[in-house]
Amino acid sequence: MTDTGSEADRTGEGTAVEGAGTAPGAGTPAGEAEVDEALLTALEAVLMVVDEPLEPVQTAEALGTSPDEALAALTELAADYDGHRGSRRRGFELRRAAGGWRIYSRADHHGTVADFITAGQSAKLSQAALETLAVIAYRQPVTRARISAIRGVNVDGVVRTLLMRGLIVESGADSTSGAVQFVTSRVFLESMGLESLDELPDIAPYLPAGDDVPTVD
Repeated sequence: MTDTGSEADRTGEGTAVEGAGTAPGAGTPAGEAEVDEALLTALEAVLMVVDEPLEPVQTAEALGTSPDEALAALTELAADYDGHRGSRRRGFELRRAAGGWRIYSRADHHGTVADFITAGQSAKLSQAALETLAVIAYRQPVTRARISAIRGVNVDGVVRTLLMRGLIVESGADSTSGAVQFVTSRVFLESMGLESLDELPDIAPYLPAGDDVPTVD
């Protein structure tokens, strides 16, 4: 098929580049139903806060739509991020993983992302990272969802940082939800100057009475 807009795109001639700056869905190919823009923006907002791949059924429940419409919206966003809807190709992608959909940085930028995350390894951990590490140390094995529930915030980025620094590692899946569980690593013990987790200090005396803080087995 002849690309009628390619010459104008290269030379800058013409009144405007078709599809440039348009919202996702605006450049949907003929024969495909357009996805409502409000649904797409709501979906993007949800995708920015999930810490596990999002299944179409979950998406539909969150957005108050049907699974088919949710799948169409996911597919449309993925195409838009890949540059197939007249927009530029993004540095991230929306792709299938573990039965659901999630936004990831593109593989060809992993080196840049890794350099950014690991830059300044000798620098102190942020307060958020220290709090997350403490939750993992005292509640392990623990899932992202459980850590988020305890801290009251999304911990996806912090968990990635702790993984990159080698302070935590994945340790199987939760028997109920199937979500990945995390535990502290040997690097954590070495960094803390501990022989084993048995040497972790008891934090109960520093907590308000009645707090449920299970000890490390």
